[in-house]
Amino acid sequence: MNTLWPTPHPSEKLGRPSRRAATAAIEAHIAVLRGEPLKASLATALREAGGLGGQERRFTAFAARELSRHQRLLDLAARLLGHPPSKVGLTEDQALVRYALWRRLFCGEKWARIGPEVKLPGPVRPRTIKDDLLAQVVEGPLPEPPMSESATDRLATRYSFPSWLVERLAGLHPETVLEALLAALDEEPPLYFRVRPTGTRAEVLTLLQEEGVAAEPVDLAPDAVRIADASHRVFETKVMKSGRLQVQDVGSQLIAEVCRPPGGTLEGLTVVDVCAGAGGKTLALADGVGTSGRVLAGDRSRRRLAQARERVRDLSVRNVSFPHPLPLGGADVLLVDAPCSGTGSLAREPDQKWKLTPKAITDFQATQLALLEEVGREARPGAILVYATCSLLPEENDEVVHGFLEKQPGFALEPVAPVVGPERAAALCDGPFLRPIPPKVPGGGFFAARLRKLQG
Repeated sequence: MNTLWPTPHPSEKLGRPSRRAATAAIEAHIAVLRGEPLKASLATALREAGGLGGQERRFTAFAARELSRHQRLLDLAARLLGHPPSKVGLTEDQALVRYALWRRLFCGEKWARIGPEVKLPGPVRPRTIKDDLLAQVVEGPLPEPPMSESATDRLATRYSFPSWLVERLAGLHPETVLEALLAALDEEPPLYFRVRPTGTRAEVLTLLQEEGVAAEPVDLAPDAVRIADASHRVFETKVMKSGRLQVQDVGSQLIAEVCRPPGGTLEGLTVVDVCAGAGGKTLALADGVGTSGRVLAGDRSRRRLAQARERVRDLSVRNVSFPHPLPLGGADVLLVDAPCSGTGSLAREPDQKWKLTPKAITDFQATQLALLEEVGREARPGAILVYATCSLLPEENDEVVHGFLEKQPGFALEPVAPVVGPERAAALCDGPFLRPIPPKVPGGGFFAARLRKLQG
């Protein structure tokens, strides 16, 4: 790593910058700095902006995520230029400085282009920073920062991650693997979809091509496709509107796949999705069990479960129900996609890395183990219990599984490799577990374990 400063993004990746799009991005970041989730703050900013074109909306969304994604590096640049965050009084001013530096460092722009996007009057009030100071931030000579002797510190700074998190990951991976992982989590992720119904990927790819949308298969998941067209026109296609495509990360699709028996299918089985969330895996499981099977879905979040109900209704899926309480004892398969830190999904939710703490990881672990024990007690003999997270940390993965097995000796750990097959096991499996990790596996990082309840 010869420099901490990035290579600017290609212009076609950005969308169309404008003063109104910049204002919306900065407003979204201000809301994030005040504790709002990025997804919610971005939705609000786009709604209040009103009338933005598709490419402007794309720029706003990308910029808002980038300001959280590269926060540590942007603040380092501000300090080297004499404007550390501690000296910037207002939250609005801090967001403005970050935006100007992002446009400089990550977009390669000069003040002549950035100035019209941020000059007074507006785009954000209140503010105490004058235009000449922002111009200095953009045009002032930026020295190369002193390089730390610690590889962990250098990586944490270059890819803008909390030092404690990089130190945890450094204990798991050699430096080259760690850097590739951080770089993958530091990039804007492409769109991945699952083709419905199962096994019709070639047909759907042909239909997308006929509608002028560039897409390609993802070899590591049988129904996954990546949309290569950055315009997001896929959402306006007949294929999408007919329900043949579902937005779903590759690892998430693999977790649903791990629920099936080795060499078999879920056809006709009863599956309980204990932590259904917004219903992504619920729909994949429903397609897997077919018309002769059923999926029972629940979640402790009423808001997220309402989203799952809506998705099931919109797609006219008939084999999913939402009983309360969930009848765990009659299920063939129980999926516990547990609440977790989301460290494997930081590319999509970059604001979360600044909210995580070591204590939060410990708290997640306690919740996960308690949930797994609760479901395990109710499972019938012979049932498969699949435990899954989108975390990269063993505290939430391996340690939870081993802790559960110590407390529940009536379960056996079954290897995942026979389910995914030998041709994919080397890329997807780590010992008995499913552990797809970017960039070796496209998309986010995930984990899954199969536990069978023994007879008697």
